[in-house]
Amino acid sequence: MKNLFILLTITAAFTSCAQKRTDYADNKSKPQQTIKTSSTMDTATFGAGCFWCVEAQFQLLDGVISVTSGFAGGTVKNPSYKEVCTGTTGHAEVCNIVFDPSKISYDEMLAAFWKTHDPTQLNRQGNDQGTQYRSAIFYHNATQKELAEKYKKELDASKAWDKPIVTEISPFTVFYKAEDYHQDYFNANGDQPYCHYVIQPKVEKFKEVFKGKLKH
Repeated sequence: MKNLFILLTITAAFTSCAQKRTDYADNKSKPQQTIKTSSTMDTATFGAGCFWCVEAQFQLLDGVISVTSGFAGGTVKNPSYKEVCTGTTGHAEVCNIVFDPSKISYDEMLAAFWKTHDPTQLNRQGNDQGTQYRSAIFYHNATQKELAEKYKKELDASKAWDKPIVTEISPFTVFYKAEDYHQDYFNANGDQPYCHYVIQPKVEKFKEVFKGKLKH
């Protein structure tokens, strides 16, 4: 718990996931109504701005089995990326993360979540603006809700950031997987300018903070 507290209270400014997103795909994403994992696995669903950035960071953690980029929290069924980018669907860009709780706890997943973005920015991350970029935790059970609310309250009380945390904490309902070209984006497009100048620095900072929790 001491290490967790240190991870939760370390503050650092990450470069935002601002970008010009013109590579819209017209194909619809496929809905994922339930998460099929074994009884030993658990699932976390986090929104922290650009899902390319979030995906690249959580993939590094030992105990994380898979990270899928998609959408949650809105009202439009089976949305496309282009539709979500209009800001009218109610959905947030999120990552659905399957993890092994025997290797990494949900507490530690939350510690990583707080470090992937600035949770005090309302409906934006850096220059990416709109409700689709909001900070959000979609909890899958009562324990996840309790822990998310607990740490949000403790971080606010500790003044970890200069401004109050605005992270939405809501029940998980449905996750819609984004188009295939969004999946494993950083690993597949590392030579692209956005990956090199925006995602790579975030990944390096994440590695330094969580160096004891990385995959070997």
